[in-house]
Amino acid sequence: MAEQLIFYMLAAVIAFFSIMAVTTKRIIRSATFLLLVLLAVAGLYLLLGYQYLMTVQIAVYAGGIMALFIFAILLTHKPGESAPSKSIGKRILIAAFSVAGLAFCTHIIVCNASKAYNYFSASTPDIKQIGLTMMGTGKYQYLLAFEAISILILACIIGGIMIARRR
Repeated sequence: MAEQLIFYMLAAVIAFFSIMAVTTKRIIRSATFLLLVLLAVAGLYLLLGYQYLMTVQIAVYAGGIMALFIFAILLTHKPGESAPSKSIGKRILIAAFSVAGLAFCTHIIVCNASKAYNYFSASTPDIKQIGLTMMGTGKYQYLLAFEAISILILACIIGGIMIARRR
């Protein structure tokens, strides 16, 4: 009962702050709402018993990626500036695409619910095995991918600094 209550509270937080992130006119507030969504998703991982994924969610997404987002926002926009409002026609079009996307996602979830149950009921690997897979250099291990992504992020940071210096 308590787990269901916590799940519904986290789901409500995710839904509310997701809507706030895309409807607010202030870009820094939007990034803050996105941060709160990412933290609530980490709470869902903790509720499911995936401590490793919760830690990665907080460290990588809520920490690193959000820092990059805010860094990029401050370099490219004026933080207090509001986004221009959309016309009524664009709002209707956006709402129609949102409903179509929601219907598509609902269809996918309903059609694949039994498959997902069978997938998640299988045994999960331990944290040591996950760590060796992520940071190993052998076959089916991902250290090279992590290094390539870190170089890409560094290039993005340098590019953002160069764009900001030209202004």
